[in-house]
Amino acid sequence: MYTFKVGIDPKEHDDFVKSNPLCNLLQSSSWAKVKYNWESEIVGVYQDGQLVASSLVLIKLLPLKFTMFYTPRGPVMDYKNRELVEFFMKNLKKFAKTKHCLFIKSDPSIHYNDYKVTEQNDDHYDVTEEMDNIAYAGGKHKSFATNISENIQPRYQANVYKSETFEEDLPRHTRRLLKDAQKRGVHVSVTGAERLDEFSDVVELTEERKGVNLRNREYFKHLMETYGDDAFLFLGEVNLDDKLNEFTADLEAIEKEIAETPENARKKLNRLNDQKKSVSKYIQEFTAFKETYPTNVVIAGVLSIKFGNTMEMLYAGMNDDFKKFYPQYMIYVENMNFAFDRGCEWCNMGGVQGDLNDGLTKFKSNFNPMINEFIGEFDFPVNKLLYGLSEWAYALRKKRRSNTE
Repeated sequence: MYTFKVGIDPKEHDDFVKSNPLCNLLQSSSWAKVKYNWESEIVGVYQDGQLVASSLVLIKLLPLKFTMFYTPRGPVMDYKNRELVEFFMKNLKKFAKTKHCLFIKSDPSIHYNDYKVTEQNDDHYDVTEEMDNIAYAGGKHKSFATNISENIQPRYQANVYKSETFEEDLPRHTRRLLKDAQKRGVHVSVTGAERLDEFSDVVELTEERKGVNLRNREYFKHLMETYGDDAFLFLGEVNLDDKLNEFTADLEAIEKEIAETPENARKKLNRLNDQKKSVSKYIQEFTAFKETYPTNVVIAGVLSIKFGNTMEMLYAGMNDDFKKFYPQYMIYVENMNFAFDRGCEWCNMGGVQGDLNDGLTKFKSNFNPMINEFIGEFDFPVNKLLYGLSEWAYALRKKRRSNTE
């Protein structure tokens, strides 16, 4: 026998979500604190005293005291169990009516396809049973949208899964760029909120370069304080003095060897002169940077959150002056290894366009990701009389927002 409850204990909910195949950060109870401009509730279904379905529900206040409900990457339950799906949604709609809700929006973490970024295909999984059960419970499937902006959450995302040969399987050019970053002295520090100022600075530089508006320091602080020990900053930094001294010493050693090499040893002299040219270029480059930047400078960063056996790379930034240092490559690989060492099964780099023909995909393909395609969004009308009008208003609002971004 099923029983529905409003006000599930956050820890009980989190434990349930973490142990479920549909585990996702956006269903963590703490996500409600991040989305502080929404009201929230945690609801669930018990069977014989055991929690068998649970969901964080975000509640958006609308004009005229109406609301909409949103279950980000949820609800979390067995979608092959028609009785459970129907019972959950029937009771969620009853609760929604008490909040003057017009409709419930859902985008469960059910995979419709998975393929390596280099092996794009249309061999979709058979999710007929899951979709039929959602429809039976009153869900209206919106679409199999491919444009990243058409859904609240991207329907396609780039995920790197745990593997013993993760680094070996990286593309050759990625491994080469990692060596270039190392050559220039890039190293990665894993830290917490105490270095948020440095991270926020590189995010701001990214915003200026791309003409986008991401988030500010206060938001990052709130996010990291909310997730505490599960929130991490990965900062790519360079000590300009150390590398400049190293290159200067290398140049002196090369010049000494050139002076000691016979003139008829042309092959060796050519090699040494090429090395001298390369090191001299580095010295010139680092000397110029020292005129503008402090000795130790953060040139890129990523903010990531661990939840259960997952790691979400949420925000990233880079100082474009140092783009030839390729710091983001070292940061991403360090982030992924860090996650895998701590029991994560996958590390999510975020959404991409469904046709994989965009700049985000091009960059993320450097890490040999798996593309996860989800089944998409569903609407569950609560106020059937006003649902059509609210659907039109929601679409118009979303269009206006996209036009101003």
